[in-house]
Amino acid sequence: MNLTMTGMPLKATKQLKITAIPNLDARRFMISVGHQENATALIFDVRFNHQGDLRVIILNSLRNGSYSTEKREKHFLFQEAKEFEITITFNREEFHVKIPDDYPVSFPNCFGDDQYSFIQVFGDINIKSFNIE
Repeated sequence: MNLTMTGMPLKATKQLKITAIPNLDARRFMISVGHQENATALIFDVRFNHQGDLRVIILNSLRNGSYSTEKREKHFLFQEAKEFEITITFNREEFHVKIPDDYPVSFPNCFGDDQYSFIQVFGDINIKSFNIE
């Protein structure tokens, strides 16, 4: 499933909550937050089995077509065909992502902004709910 939202601001005072179910044969899914597709402050890339990566989360950002230094998170609690909830919050310094079992993951907000208007979710998942609160 692919979902792209533009023009709906996600502010530092808000949180993004996504509830979804990975496909039974899921290889990966991604959640991106930024200004546009080539100016993405957070790329949250969940890889079940993709390009040699097995059960790892890769966090990165993209500016003018160039990726920053990625962070690899080995604490992998996602399961194929099992519902999960992710909560994303941020401030000017960093993003905070709460993954299943409320495990916290953080990544620098390299843009340093307090508002983003581009959110994209795509890959091998079915989205059940998508909320900005």
